[in-house]
Amino acid sequence: MLKKQAGFTLIEMMIVLMVISILLLITVPNVTKNNSSINKKGCEAYLKMVQSQVQAYQMENGNQTPTVELLKQNQYISTTTCPSGETIVIVDGTVQLEQ
Repeated sequence: MLKKQAGFTLIEMMIVLMVISILLLITVPNVTKNNSSINKKGCEAYLKMVQSQVQAYQMENGNQTPTVELLKQNQYISTTTCPSGETIVIVDGTVQLEQ
């Protein structure tokens, strides 16, 4: 006599894989389409954060305008690039993307 074993059948496994595949087909294009928008917003936020660090440096050092490298050396910021990979610069105390 054969005992009935509990487990998934091949058909059930194939249905689960099909559902996962369909979900991936729906989500992957949406994520890649919005990737540039996500990086742009991340870069805008990072520029604002670096601008506040410039102001903090100026308050601590008598209105001396720092360079990006100086901010990094003094650990005000951790990187000199945006999440999108663009380099930031400081021109006349204003943080902007390198042209």
